[in-house]
Amino acid sequence: MSKIQTPALVAAVIGPIQNVSGWLIAGIIASTIHTETWPGFDGVRQTISELASPESPVAWIQSSFFVLGGILSLITGLYAGALALPGRIAIFVGGLCMFGITVFPTPLIGSSTEHRVFAIISFVLFSAWPLLSMRFGKDKPILLRPAATIIATVIYTIISFWFLFTWVDLSSPNTGVLERLLSFIQTAWLSVVVFSAWSHQKKFA
Repeated sequence: MSKIQTPALVAAVIGPIQNVSGWLIAGIIASTIHTETWPGFDGVRQTISELASPESPVAWIQSSFFVLGGILSLITGLYAGALALPGRIAIFVGGLCMFGITVFPTPLIGSSTEHRVFAIISFVLFSAWPLLSMRFGKDKPILLRPAATIIATVIYTIISFWFLFTWVDLSSPNTGVLERLLSFIQTAWLSVVVFSAWSHQKKFA
């Protein structure tokens, strides 16, 4: 089995921090600005993508964090060798989708089909990677064995569908909260798995 390499560890450390920092910093700033084209921001109701909309005064901040998140996913896909190859491919392609989300921002009014496609694909891939990363055998890292990967994927799937149902419901009052919860859990669990696999390989090196 291939090993977790240093770049993957670095990405695992930065991942959850950049995930929260992006929408937190951009959201705080955006909520204090009120103009004719930007009526303020409500992080409970509005999505992270709206912070990167063409009308957003903080679009460059949130877009920068989208790109950083994509780069970290690419690094993880390339250097987290302990994960099975299909899972690493899912993470890598999910990272590429982050660039698509950035290039095709969603407008404040209306929607962007391209943005939605990239967003949905990324959510699906970042929800499926645990199952696709599964390793068999008692000598494999515990969080990559069938039980852990199946449980993680089921939890991801439940939250993902919950979010998608609220996302298409324009009257939903908590879309933003669910998106942030799902986004953080996806990033944080990936970091936990990477560090768990790294600890396992150090123990049995």
